[in-house]
Amino acid sequence: MGALNNRWIVTSLSLLLAACESSPTAPPPADAALDRPLDVAAEDLGDALKSSPDVELDDDVSVPADLPPPPTGCHLLSDAGPALPASDAGLPEPGAYPPLRGPGGPSRAFTTESFTAPCAFLDGGPTDRDHHNTVLMYDGYLVMPWAHESGGGGVSVWDFSDACHPVSVSSTTDARMRESHTAGFSPIGGRWMVTASLSGLEFWDVSDLRRVRMVRELVLPGVVYPDSYRRVVMSTFWQAPYVYVGATDNGLFIVDASDPGNPTLVRQYAPDPSMSVGGVHAIGNMLVMISSEGSRTTLLDIGDPANPRPIPGGSFLIRDAGEEAPSRRVQLGYFGHVNGNRMFYARHVLGGGLISYDITDPSSPRFLFSYLHPGRANGGYVFLKEDVAFVGLSNLGMALDVSNPRVATPVTTFHFTGDLDTISPIGNVAVVSVDDDAVPHQATGVFPFRAEPDRSAPRVNMVVPRDHATAQPLSTRVGLTFNEFVELGTVWRGSLVVREVGALAPVEGHYSGQEGVVNFWPARPLKPDTLYEVLVPAGGVRDYSGNAVTAPFRSTFRTVACTTP
Repeated sequence: MGALNNRWIVTSLSLLLAACESSPTAPPPADAALDRPLDVAAEDLGDALKSSPDVELDDDVSVPADLPPPPTGCHLLSDAGPALPASDAGLPEPGAYPPLRGPGGPSRAFTTESFTAPCAFLDGGPTDRDHHNTVLMYDGYLVMPWAHESGGGGVSVWDFSDACHPVSVSSTTDARMRESHTAGFSPIGGRWMVTASLSGLEFWDVSDLRRVRMVRELVLPGVVYPDSYRRVVMSTFWQAPYVYVGATDNGLFIVDASDPGNPTLVRQYAPDPSMSVGGVHAIGNMLVMISSEGSRTTLLDIGDPANPRPIPGGSFLIRDAGEEAPSRRVQLGYFGHVNGNRMFYARHVLGGGLISYDITDPSSPRFLFSYLHPGRANGGYVFLKEDVAFVGLSNLGMALDVSNPRVATPVTTFHFTGDLDTISPIGNVAVVSVDDDAVPHQATGVFPFRAEPDRSAPRVNMVVPRDHATAQPLSTRVGLTFNEFVELGTVWRGSLVVREVGALAPVEGHYSGQEGVVNFWPARPLKPDTLYEVLVPAGGVRDYSGNAVTAPFRSTFRTVACTTP
């Protein structure tokens, strides 16, 4: 849904009233909430938003008294069956994955004069109501899930090798599909994609992107439209075989999609402290939950994937300055993104822009910077590519250089008719989408962003478990973030390797990912008190433009020791 909506208007008016009550000066113009941040004290902000359960003013959140101890996974040994015989087959060649069916990302050069306007538009067809969000590449094709917030949408696919002349490959419609801010992929039993529906989730068979088909809708309890913000699915994250679902006031759902044609609900988790769950990101044993149009972020230990455990010190409110500042205010974020041990939030209501936090130590998140756009702006979504953050700000979009972790520097601005919430960086173009007030059949435009085709190699910039971590549960999953989106068709047992140190063959398991995150879930419990290594060799994982990793990556972790009963 659009970042400019009824709830936003009510919130803005509440903030204006709070500011007026606390100041003897004349009230600002009606649109001042968009032009600059309001000088509202944290207490006034809390009063103004007291109807929003996700906005709290206490950063010092105590750990629940009944918090269980960290998971070990030792109980899994009794159900694991006999150990598999050791293999001496060694590692396959990193680039020996099945060939992609599509031609890959943009391959042409542009002139700088072409940067200011879209060179092509993407449209889902006659039933497309011009309500667009993210686009992504999969199996060498551009994939655009599109749907209105009230339901009715589809999935459209293009050959995107010439981004200014995309060639339609297929387009499929579905009446139950609802606005999808995210889409995750898994190769379990074929190739699958998960999106949101009016009542929960939809699982799509994307084994052949020329014939995409919706296979199964999973109805989740309490998920209902027409409330666009309180009871709906806001995001999904597929850490195969589980799907983590941010479902606003319904909390977090955990779904087992081992069989995507027959998914089952594992658990509904209520966050403590309370928050309306918007964005969710699963990276190895850590789950990041971000408030839907709120201020709170909560980091969870999912070493036991079905039983999230709050990380002590890992629940915090986003603010516009660090603790050393003489004054700092609670801020609202519309949506967020995780990359390279950093959180990025699109500022919302109190002036558009970007806020970043360091979560290298998830028990002690640390403020990095706050960039405030000087004009009329309001946050949408944010994605990263090679230290450039692409942020939708409703009235415009921006690319910000965040290579310096303490400063965001403007690179360029995107202007496009409609509520510009989403910018998806793909190769040397930016795919800009609006989810309201679009010119008919022009809800997504392709903007050239760099003159030359993308030739930069992707690199790993975050790993969970952290390098040299110890006492990791036997149910550990390994998560990586890359400095840009990668083609998941190139992620396999030869290009992302988890194995015992000294062993030849990799551990077998499931691969999945989205938004620059790649996850590996072992098919069997890991061995206790064993040192494992994580390898990303050169020549395997590739980005959307076909550039392969050139700098090999390696980290290690040790599993927990289990006592014999």
